[in-house]
Amino acid sequence: MGRAARLRNGTAVDLYEYQGRALFAKHGLPVLAGGVATTPEEARALADEIGERVVVKAQVKVGGRGKAGGVKLAEGADEATARATDILGMDIKGHTVHKVMLTSTADIEEEYYFSYLLDRANRTFLCIASVAGGMEIEQVAHEQPDKVAQVPIDPIKGVDEAIARDIVRKGGFPDDVTDQVVDIAVKLWQAFVAEDATLVEVNPLAKVDGGRVLCLDAKVTLDENAGFRHPDHEEFEDKAAADPLEQRAKEKDLNYVKLDGNVGIIGNGAGLVMSTLDVVAYAGEDIGSRPANFLDIGGGASAQVMANGLEIVLSDPDVKAVFVNVFGGITACDAVANGIVHALDLLKQRGEEVTKPLVVRLDGNNAEEGRRILDDAGNPLIERVDTMDGAARRAAELAASGVK
Repeated sequence: MGRAARLRNGTAVDLYEYQGRALFAKHGLPVLAGGVATTPEEARALADEIGERVVVKAQVKVGGRGKAGGVKLAEGADEATARATDILGMDIKGHTVHKVMLTSTADIEEEYYFSYLLDRANRTFLCIASVAGGMEIEQVAHEQPDKVAQVPIDPIKGVDEAIARDIVRKGGFPDDVTDQVVDIAVKLWQAFVAEDATLVEVNPLAKVDGGRVLCLDAKVTLDENAGFRHPDHEEFEDKAAADPLEQRAKEKDLNYVKLDGNVGIIGNGAGLVMSTLDVVAYAGEDIGSRPANFLDIGGGASAQVMANGLEIVLSDPDVKAVFVNVFGGITACDAVANGIVHALDLLKQRGEEVTKPLVVRLDGNNAEEGRRILDDAGNPLIERVDTMDGAARRAAELAASGVK
């Protein structure tokens, strides 16, 4: 999921396939034996442990691995070592492969699709099931809509055996796999709920030799807002791939997402910040200015919080100007204004040279006093604009001109 999508859809953590597989196994779902390796030597040890033909799969959070050469079969440890050597370090759609997953193999007889997801548009949960697995479900829905069942899930009732059987019936699954798919449907829902996921997807869910039904893939997205309930989810954090600014912001307890523009955004309240992103994007559309980040400092815009926020935003080399957009509520605008002034002083005391202009818009509780405080401060970097549209336009202009 891209950064812009994360802002629109909420804070999410996409798991690597090997992590999703481990989570499935934890909840009793049928998966193939396997593990993850970061070096060819580790791949050899895993292949020896599995003791049969293996599949070596690049671990990247992007589709198209097979077409890019990131999925290979290997007969024995020597070949597994060679395939891991080939795949590790590959670039797949801009993602460098640092890990490979090795699993045993199975002869696939039929491929199905099964998932649960948070249906934000309809404010409910949704199950999607299909007997046409192995390819993108959107493609199946477009080309063979009669083979895709979409079943809303009541969050109170959840998925018990009776509901699972109804889903399997609507999905048109063959009679000889019905009981196994029903069991998987129940356990997959239990995993979805227990782990606070927004998506669990198996593609393919496969009938293999001997008639067994296995989860041959695992795509999982977790709701990071529920992370406080899951200290064990910290192991899923991909610190190596995290944006360094996002990592620094997280360490300072700031709600920050790096984007690809040139106007730094600081606001109080997620709704206001989201609106600010839209207004800046519109104002800068014709002059090449776009939001560089999402940063919500929350209701308590103390000098220290503001300093931390400014430090993160200003340290982004892509940022050419900053738009501070605050609506005073519980924290009044005069406190916010003092926070901005003191924040610049704190950054100066830290030895942080601040040269980029700040456009500030204050409205709401004690707005007039807040504006007076900014005016009296006389800081040449601070430019005060009273309307949101006007401030967004000015910030976009300053960023486009590259004023320092």
